[in-house]
Amino acid sequence: MVIDAYRGRCAISGFARANPIGCGHIVNDADEQFGQPIVNNGIPLSKLHHAAFDAHLIGIDPDYQIHVSRKLLDMRDGPTLEALRQFDGGKLISPNRQNDQPDRDRLAMRFDIFKSACLIKS
Repeated sequence: MVIDAYRGRCAISGFARANPIGCGHIVNDADEQFGQPIVNNGIPLSKLHHAAFDAHLIGIDPDYQIHVSRKLLDMRDGPTLEALRQFDGGKLISPNRQNDQPDRDRLAMRFDIFKSACLIKS
């Protein structure tokens, strides 16, 4: 349902369904209070962006702005990292319906984890 809500596209890059797209949890499903399997707790992501999101190399704040960790911004290791760095400061692509937007409270919780795990660009 999450992938369909975003027209089969990665919410960070806009890559289409032809690329492997998965669904990243904002709050892990192990969290009984906030980890429910609902559209507002998911973000469709390409495999690359999903891995970076799970590793806290990319964070998304409650205003849907994308942040890339200082660790990743400072690395110089070829086109893959460059492809991730280009999204720093960008906005998450919106789903079809306003009701399917990622939950801001869940994003705030996840962004706090990102900030504690990584230094964000000032």
